[in-house]
Amino acid sequence: MTLYDEALALLSELIRNQCVNDYTPGSGQEIRNAATLEKFFAGENVQIQKFEPAPGRTSIAVTVPGSDPQAQPLTLLGHIDVVPIDEAQWTKPPFDAHIEDGKIYGRGSVDMLFITAAMATATRNIARKGGNKGTVTFVGVADEESRGALGARWISEHEPTAFSWENCLSETGGSHIPGADGHDSVVLYVGEKGAAQRRLHVHGDAGHGSTPYGRDSAVAKIAEVAKRIAAIKPEISNSPEWHGFVDAFRFDTKTEELVRSGTDLSPLAELAAFGDAISHLTIAQTVIRAGQAINVLPSHAWIELDIRTLPGQDDDYVDSLITKALGELADEVHIEHLISEPAMTSPTDTKLYHVLEETLLEIFPGATVVPTIAAGGSDLRFARNLGGIGYGFAVHAQQRSLGETYAQLHSHDEHLYLEDLELTVRGYDMVLHKFLY
Repeated sequence: MTLYDEALALLSELIRNQCVNDYTPGSGQEIRNAATLEKFFAGENVQIQKFEPAPGRTSIAVTVPGSDPQAQPLTLLGHIDVVPIDEAQWTKPPFDAHIEDGKIYGRGSVDMLFITAAMATATRNIARKGGNKGTVTFVGVADEESRGALGARWISEHEPTAFSWENCLSETGGSHIPGADGHDSVVLYVGEKGAAQRRLHVHGDAGHGSTPYGRDSAVAKIAEVAKRIAAIKPEISNSPEWHGFVDAFRFDTKTEELVRSGTDLSPLAELAAFGDAISHLTIAQTVIRAGQAINVLPSHAWIELDIRTLPGQDDDYVDSLITKALGELADEVHIEHLISEPAMTSPTDTKLYHVLEETLLEIFPGATVVPTIAAGGSDLRFARNLGGIGYGFAVHAQQRSLGETYAQLHSHDEHLYLEDLELTVRGYDMVLHKFLY
């Protein structure tokens, strides 16, 4: 069997195991995918560790030791849980690993089981070949989809020395931005936005619904809060990642300036929402609550904000932005902090980054590699928290734009082109040989 055949067989089984994480502690049951991976590496010259902070929430680490203690190690973080589905919206079976027209359908096929399968296959190939100077560890990680509390976060906090966090790879990257002049740019993720989730509370007068006169309405107040938050216009980033992203489109000077300044993102077409997300702090108002009974005036209302920050924007910055927007209402609003994690990027002047760039340019001669940040989160933030570096790496065919691949994440009828699986297996095999020998 070729490496591609091995990866396809593994990917199919990972999809069929249905490790659906619905964000509750008892869901996921990644123990099924961990068992598949343990079987995949059975009989090989590897060291296996398992972590289970809650029943069935299993992560597995497979290490191929290197011969040179001074050589830099490499760790591959591939999550093995997937998000829920709305089965009525799927036209293909979501857990059959159905193959049709050169594509494999299934929940998690893109996010991120195909990368996980490629990582595992490339790692097993190193174990069989031997002679590697650097140590490589493949980690099949549980609970990534609900921010890693029972997966990478738990390992980083409770077993931080179980494997190296010095150099890490995870999702995603490797898709393309076609320039207006036909030039090809390939995306490589070097960082991700942070989280600064907030819950804003207001209070008013309780009372019977039949006599609202003169009452201080918590509902009206939270509505005004929502209106003022929606009017916030965060400043546009001046980071090299944002500028490099815009440069990749090869716009004319006037169009480029409109996009770069955030004045008009429509030239980004299918990537307008992605461009908006990485160009500034974003605030999504996602949950609002008030009252229980229709005939009772509620005295308490709150709204939840999913805020994603750029590097350098800390909690104080976020709170000051909210307070300024609220104006005279600020004294009546209590700001509660929920999940807060800083945005971070990894440098591009590292051995690992240069290996990734070299690999992509070998596969796509004449292209430009564009380092950018992800709008969402990944397990790489735990590596960065521990002082390591991390990059999102995969390889998609040139005709697969960033917009197309990004649209597959958590989508109905999620599917992966088999050509992209083959390219990603090849890419990881090249990276491991370049980095470890």
